[in-house]
Amino acid sequence: MLSALRNAFKVKELRNRILFVLGMMVIYRVGSYIPVPGVDLSVYKEILFEGAGGDIFSFLDLFAGGALKKFTVFAMGISPYITASIIIQLLGGIIPYFQELQKQGPDGRKKLVQFTRYGTIILALLEAFGITMTIRAAVYNPGFFNLLLIVISLTAGTAFLMWLGELITEKGIGNGISIIIFTSIMARFPSDISRMTALVKTGEVHFLNILFFLILAVIIIAGVIFIELGERRIPVQYSKRIVGRKVYGGRSTHIPMKINQAGVIPVIFASSLLMFPAVISQLIPAKFFQTMASWLSPGQPLYIVLYAALIFFFTYFWTAFTFNPEELAENMQKYGGFIPGIRPGKATEKYLEKILVRITLAGALFLTVIALLPYLFTALTKVAISFGGTSILIMTGVALEVMRQIESHLLLRHYEGFMK
Repeated sequence: MLSALRNAFKVKELRNRILFVLGMMVIYRVGSYIPVPGVDLSVYKEILFEGAGGDIFSFLDLFAGGALKKFTVFAMGISPYITASIIIQLLGGIIPYFQELQKQGPDGRKKLVQFTRYGTIILALLEAFGITMTIRAAVYNPGFFNLLLIVISLTAGTAFLMWLGELITEKGIGNGISIIIFTSIMARFPSDISRMTALVKTGEVHFLNILFFLILAVIIIAGVIFIELGERRIPVQYSKRIVGRKVYGGRSTHIPMKINQAGVIPVIFASSLLMFPAVISQLIPAKFFQTMASWLSPGQPLYIVLYAALIFFFTYFWTAFTFNPEELAENMQKYGGFIPGIRPGKATEKYLEKILVRITLAGALFLTVIALLPYLFTALTKVAISFGGTSILIMTGVALEVMRQIESHLLLRHYEGFMK
């Protein structure tokens, strides 16, 4: 691994990309300490984190890297962008206009990205307005312009993170939004470790419980790596074609179908979607919404059931979005390719769909079990760990994706990658 990292820094383009990502991560962390003006933090924390919705906002704070608790310009994090992305992807399955955009290739994707940006700003404005109205008692001078300044600051912070994520994707390594979430989770590690150390010293938490969690974390990481690298290889044979005096085709290859085709996207989407209604319910002071907030608090039975169901849904949804059996079958038939024992065309498409459904079930089950493990751990040990299975799953998945991209750059330039 160390030799692969050394090789990565020998390639100028790859070195620049890695350094660019690290630089953007530093900028993100610096922005996480720039406070929103005119707010009394002690009163603010009392309103949001010590009330009935404290668990929800603490969970949101995990994905904001502690920025929500400090109430900085990045307090809302990237969650409005993720929610907007989910909405646009869902619209692509029910509205003909969005379906056409998905089929138009790069031009259509550009328009969908633009719609996602507009949706992000709208959702960020709504969320910023709701938070501002909720913490109005913590504002030193709650006049119209001061409240407007807070709303604009929060919205601008989310818009900047959206731009930062897209910039990392374009000029760096890996998916920018995933890297921002990765950075947010990593930023919480030092404070969480020091908190757990203090609890062990005072005797509130037994050392064996911490040891049990560390063993669980190693198992989760090993499982994520195993599933992320696991794939079903479908053999493909290309028939020979004679064009003039040259013979084309006649070779054997395979289609790699990953067990977890969707990666960590379903977990991120499910977490964000469950956070959004919970936050809205906290921002509307009605008994019905307060009851909903208590039901949708992380760790509650309804939350766990919905969380598992959403992970399953988004695993199949995102896999169907990224892997198109119909298009693959058409391309194979066009270039003279066929799966041994399967007729080209519609039969090949149905065969690929059947395999995809089966292996996606294994991937969805795996993601669900890993995401729900911290709740099982908390029930067994009575120790609440903020950086549980979901966090480890996201971090490991993002790290693997970055390593995979670095490796592809190295192999392209005849260097040895991470995987020997």
